[in-house]
Amino acid sequence: STLAAPSCSFESMIPTKSGSEFPIVETRDGVKLQARVYRPREDMANLVIVLVHPYTVLGGVQGLMKGIAGGLANRGYKAVTFDMRGAGRSTGRASLTGSSEVNDTVDVCRWVLQNLGSDRILLVGSSAGTLSNISLPLHLFFSS
Repeated sequence: STLAAPSCSFESMIPTKSGSEFPIVETRDGVKLQARVYRPREDMANLVIVLVHPYTVLGGVQGLMKGIAGGLANRGYKAVTFDMRGAGRSTGRASLTGSSEVNDTVDVCRWVLQNLGSDRILLVGSSAGTLSNISLPLHLFFSS
């Protein structure tokens, strides 16, 4: 079955001087994820790098990925960070199994493909964010 695409509230996008904006990505189960898009001055590749932070319960938030995302943008790549459910300004609660966080990552990646003009994504995770990334291909394979 085809999954519904996550939505984005463009009214909530806040541009900044650094070439980034803050979209809200709504997941298929209604959780609102605060994201940040880092845009390079010159786009060097048809690629968006999605950075996934460590487990929320252990203090993971997208701000931990800010330095990496900014460095990637300075080198010509679009980068996206986001707060998983229950972290930062995102709604919802962290799960104990991580399955909801995998779904969050899926929905952010779908939003990226639909809204950032790229058909390629590179996932980079830190700590439990890496586990979310490892689970993602299996999730996509078995849910199609």
